[in-house]
Amino acid sequence: MEALPVDQIPAGKQWQYEPKWDGFRCLAFRDGERIFLQSKSGQSLARYFPELARELKALPAWRFVLDGEIAVPVDGAFSFDALLRRIHPAASRVQKLAAETPATLIVFDLLAGADGRPLVALPLAERRRRLEAFARENFAHDPLDRSIRLSPATTRIATARGWLQSAGGALDGVVAKRLDLAYRSGERTGMQKIKRKRSADCVVGGFRYASKGGVVGSLLLGLYDGRGLLHHVGFSSGFSNEKRKKLLKKLTPLIEPPGFTGNAPGGPSRWSTKRSTEWQPLKPKLVAEVEYDHFTGGRFRHGTKFLRWRPDKSPRQCTMDQVASGRRPLEAKILRTGSD
Repeated sequence: MEALPVDQIPAGKQWQYEPKWDGFRCLAFRDGERIFLQSKSGQSLARYFPELARELKALPAWRFVLDGEIAVPVDGAFSFDALLRRIHPAASRVQKLAAETPATLIVFDLLAGADGRPLVALPLAERRRRLEAFARENFAHDPLDRSIRLSPATTRIATARGWLQSAGGALDGVVAKRLDLAYRSGERTGMQKIKRKRSADCVVGGFRYASKGGVVGSLLLGLYDGRGLLHHVGFSSGFSNEKRKKLLKKLTPLIEPPGFTGNAPGGPSRWSTKRSTEWQPLKPKLVAEVEYDHFTGGRFRHGTKFLRWRPDKSPRQCTMDQVASGRRPLEAKILRTGSD
């Protein structure tokens, strides 16, 4: 099933709410001794997560199909950067990382039971009941064993709103699913996702040119660390052509190296032209407020949305502590709460 992005959590007795984990979607198949882990795009994941294949093979049930999310816990919280590092071509590296940072499969649906019979035609309410029974019989109950976990679910919108408020780190938001509907592969009916958006004030430390027209393509954003170094943390784009021209006039008088005194933007790559990846450093004078969804590994995961200029803010006020997440351990707490 695919989720339709919406702005508000839907209300009503027909909805079940679940945390939206920021990991890799995974279908886990078992048929006797055979284990297959499949990504959202249909690719095999077992070679990258051999420890999960072993854990699934160790479950008492000999047949099943589980739908869930792969995440990697690091220091009591989930790390998407550690998860990305697991996709490595070298088998020796994969085995090393599997031992150092073992992954967790957070399960939220049961598509075939222990008898091998498909359950996709059943409504979610019945599939969830069977999943919870399957978890009681097959998943480890030791809190220290986090390899295969049952994702919480609730019908209380207040609980879902609490999850959304604590979103950050590997908790991506909330998913709402219709209790009365069957599993609909590839469809966006009956399932909605809601993400929490946040804003940050950033220094505009440079800009890239658009691939055509000699105008501004994107603003390069920076934040100061505790040592006073300005690090490149992401970009903001999506401006209209008229806005791009106005930006060029605004930014040109401020062109002056170095722009960023810490981590700087990358250069051209085989996927981009020289012109589109050239960037101009700027004096750290301008502050922009941007909207973002995730900040991990010292950068915004995705492109940000420009909201407004902040002439009232000093560039030195644009520090990393704006985006530091003090809530990430809540992810483990949410997992322990279970279902209502």
